[in-house]
Amino acid sequence: MAKVLSYEDGIAAVYGGAILGGGGGGLLEEGLKLVEEIFAAGTPQLMDISELDHEDLVACVAMVGAPSAADQYISSEQLCWSYHSMNHYCDQRLKGIITNENGANTTINGWLQSVLLNVPVVDAPCNGRAHPTGIMGSLNLHEQPNYQSVQFYAGGKAHFAVQGFVEGTLHNTAKTARQASILAGGLVGVTRNPVTIDYLQKHGAPNAITMAIELGYGFLKGQTFEEKLAHVLQQLNGVHIVSGAVKKYSLTKENGFDVGKLVVGDYHLTFWNEYMTLSKEGQVQSKFPDLIMTFDIEKMIPVPSASIQEGMHVAVIHVDQANLKLSSTMQNEALLQEIDAIIQDVL
Repeated sequence: MAKVLSYEDGIAAVYGGAILGGGGGGLLEEGLKLVEEIFAAGTPQLMDISELDHEDLVACVAMVGAPSAADQYISSEQLCWSYHSMNHYCDQRLKGIITNENGANTTINGWLQSVLLNVPVVDAPCNGRAHPTGIMGSLNLHEQPNYQSVQFYAGGKAHFAVQGFVEGTLHNTAKTARQASILAGGLVGVTRNPVTIDYLQKHGAPNAITMAIELGYGFLKGQTFEEKLAHVLQQLNGVHIVSGAVKKYSLTKENGFDVGKLVVGDYHLTFWNEYMTLSKEGQVQSKFPDLIMTFDIEKMIPVPSASIQEGMHVAVIHVDQANLKLSSTMQNEALLQEIDAIIQDVL
């Protein structure tokens, strides 16, 4: 039996998702705005993965693009078109939808479709934290012999509007969706890569949405920033690294990604949408997929990499990857090598 989610669950999911976004996963204000749209339309359903049969099919819904893009736009009609097209492709066999990752926007990916299409969101995201590339949210399907990825994408408005279908290798389809997001003004909604529940159980992150909701409730019940941070660190078994004013912040857009770095106290952080490295005195202290996250101390909110400004007073935390719910992709050395190549240019 699927659980009917409440408005309060939605708010908690956005805050908890923002923290688990690790610098990416969308903007807090956009997530909160989406919660209003979702619950104005109705109530979404969240289903435990154990409720479905091993051979049942689900498809992933995702937002692909750069969080800081100024012209991003996706309508509910575009989101529904993407799902309907995939379900037709699968001969109407889809039993639910999953999100690609945790983040302020991405934890609640699929909730609006759940309301509008009366389908459950399955509590088993492709990853329990945010990640930069589409391939990292593809459940290691690229290692399955002769696997062909299928993606339906739509986004943008007016002359930016695009929609389409792509089939091929995961690398090529991910790059195509990323390019479509650029043409659409910065963002597209995608329904992609149907998988069986059996495969998802082995390669996804079961119960990671529930984890985000519980984390959000813990954060929100704190009355002071110190209390809020303490709840987060307790729930994630994390460590407060440093607090201070942001120095030497830089951000550039490269191929649809936000790439940059910043300094807080003696610590240097790099990001590729999400925070990738935490260094001190030239020595890397932590590296993706460990969770590195920043909080705006004055506003008492989690703040992603794209929203950081020089002079902003932030707190930086670290959570070891062992304390997260992660996809099998987060142990895939070939995928992690791509991060090394990008970050070497930023360090």
